Amino acid sequence: MKVYLGLGSNLGDRKANLEKALQLLSERLAIEQISSLYETAPVGHEEQSLFLNVVCRTQTDLEPFQLLSLIKGIEVSLGRVPSFPNAPRPIDVDILFYGDLVMETPELTIPHPRIKERAFVLIPLFELDAALLHPPSGERISALAARVPGREGVRKMGKLIAMKG
Repeated sequence: MKVYLGLGSNLGDRKANLEKALQLLSERLAIEQISSLYETAPVGHEEQSLFLNVVCRTQTDLEPFQLLSLIKGIEVSLGRVPSFPNAPRPIDVDILFYGDLVMETPELTIPHPRIKERAFVLIPLFELDAALLHPPSGERISALAARVPGREGVRKMGKLIAMKG
């Protein structure tokens, strides 16, 4: 299954946190492509450090809840502790898309429910696949990225790590 994940960090060594999370994810998922690294302002709770963000495209045979469990384990292993919504964190990993699956449960909503309002997700997604469709709306990522508020606050910072192979 083709899955897009969004990763962010604003505590500690942000770049190293993202690299370590991707390395841990690659032990269970086939990471096909990683967007450029972007620096972005925090959303929600704004009195905190800037974030570094990337989006990656992966292939997995894990079911959605197995993938969620893997992600939560990686977040904890990298020092994330429960806190208030939009709190500073060493790592945050979100399932953005899981194929064209649309689901909503108390624990997991796919596609991620706030993709359409998050420039820090849409800009890197656009870089990876501008023609990707947002289920269930059917809109292309290119159209969503073109009109999302806050685009000007998403600054490309180069590549995070080189892809192997």
